[in-house]
Amino acid sequence: MLRVVGLIPVSAIVSNYANLVPIPTCVEEEQMNKLAMLQEILAQNPTDSFARYGLAMEYSGSGQTEQALGEFDQLAKDHPDYVPGYFMAAQTLARVGRTDDAKKRLQVGIAAAERTGNAHAQGEMQEMLDELS
Repeated sequence: MLRVVGLIPVSAIVSNYANLVPIPTCVEEEQMNKLAMLQEILAQNPTDSFARYGLAMEYSGSGQTEQALGEFDQLAKDHPDYVPGYFMAAQTLARVGRTDDAKKRLQVGIAAAERTGNAHAQGEMQEMLDELS
């Protein structure tokens, strides 16, 4: 379902309703702009962890699971101690029913959290791992 943001002239609504053409939304445009911006940043600096994580999250949030997982994989390769990437990748995997893969990702993430002293993330990932087991 498309969400309309802002005011649209009645003529546009009637015209589009009559032709059953969805009206593009600012939300969709914003997501496209975010994706383009993140991809541009990564084109200039392929190892930018913040942009890689952001791109993975955008893909995950829009249901593009394989693209998201590819970005999370690249993030883990370039930055093995970027702990949030493991947790969010596991959540993405669990959401699509890939429980065993999610557990494996959590185990690697827990080790990274322990290595970096991130007890909070370690606890959250352990809790999720326990729930999946």
